[in-house]
Amino acid sequence: MAGGEDNLVLQQRLRAAVFYTVGRICEEHSTRMNTTFTKSFIATVAETTFRQLQSMSLDLEAFAKHAKRSTIQPDDVLLLVRKSQRLYEHMKDISDGQAAEKKERKKTTGKGKPGKKSKVVVVEDDMDFA
Repeated sequence: MAGGEDNLVLQQRLRAAVFYTVGRICEEHSTRMNTTFTKSFIATVAETTFRQLQSMSLDLEAFAKHAKRSTIQPDDVLLLVRKSQRLYEHMKDISDGQAAEKKERKKTTGKGKPGKKSKVVVVEDDMDFA
């Protein structure tokens, strides 16, 4: 496959993952709240989410590029969410916690590389990021 085709396939897979995840979240909430969501509602929320993620990714790339880096850093994410105080504070707590864990691992093992490559972050359902 050519580079453009690979990009299209990856974008389609990401879009499908977002649609699936939004559908699962709506299903979970409909069970809890004893309500239903139409397929068109779920599709609209999923498409809006996907487009917002596209926009955010471009902003994050621009922030890193402006800082003359090729890697997006936690500070770039904090800059992205700076207008939402609660989201900013939540992301700052996560960032500070990860930095402390990395520092502790480095101190105990003498190495700078963490044992795990990723960490799952759970966002509370009742948070209002507006």
